Amino acid sequence: MTMLKELTWLSLAGAVGTLARYGLSIAVQRACGSVFPWGTLTVNLLGCLLFGIVSGLMEDQAFATTQMRIVILVGFMGAFTTFSTYAFETGEYLRQSRWLLAAANFLSQNLLGLFALAVGMVVGRHVR
Repeated sequence: MTMLKELTWLSLAGAVGTLARYGLSIAVQRACGSVFPWGTLTVNLLGCLLFGIVSGLMEDQAFATTQMRIVILVGFMGAFTTFSTYAFETGEYLRQSRWLLAAANFLSQNLLGLFALAVGMVVGRHVR
């Protein structure tokens, strides 16, 4: 597959993933109310489930090409939710009994993510 063709497929898959995330999140949130972010939770959990299914199916190279894997997992799933990638990577460390790396990934993603969000919000409020 040429680079331009691969980028085109990645872009299309990303657009579909984005629209799927938005549509599902809004639909679930409307159905459940606004007290808790049910839409986001649903998207993240479904994204993890789908990432696991697709990744498991595509472990066999005869089932899917490397390009198909990239388009689906990076393009669609990356746009649908990056939480699924984070969960997969942490799960891989656990599966490999790399406990320290799994804990470091879990803690850094969550704690540093919250810290970066807080810093970003402070900066954003001061830039206005």
